Amino acid sequence: MSISPVPVVTGLSYLTLHYRIAAFDGADIVSTFDENPATLQLGTGQLAPFLEAVLLGLPEGSHQTFELEPEKAFGMRNPDLVQKVSRAMLEENSSMDENYTIGDLVEFAAPSGGRFAGVLREMYAEDALFDFNHPLAGKKIRFEVRIIGIL
Repeated sequence: MSISPVPVVTGLSYLTLHYRIAAFDGADIVSTFDENPATLQLGTGQLAPFLEAVLLGLPEGSHQTFELEPEKAFGMRNPDLVQKVSRAMLEENSSMDENYTIGDLVEFAAPSGGRFAGVLREMYAEDALFDFNHPLAGKKIRFEVRIIGIL
């Protein structure tokens, strides 16, 4: 009778896991630990590529926490991604009754047909200042994972 080896995460694994992404100060950004575990397939965009990369090679049943520097996580802040948007463009991407306040996350239609979002930083008569950096850009994060099952 042979004992089968413990499966490990590969680039195409189908996983059931709990995970937590937290700011380095400990505040949870997303967590499944108090809910049902997540089920996802690597390599399909369900999890950011840099998060998938740290999972590779982990055995089923492992529970680990990774501390990721900004350049290994959501990247450094790019000052070029803080841009003014005309009020006309803002209105084109809004519903008629939308009232924005500083700090709101606003989605825009991309020329390619996709969507992108920015945080409203300042509002003026003719335009508005948006930050299109990822909210976690420039920040160190903690990524905790407990691999429940691997197919």
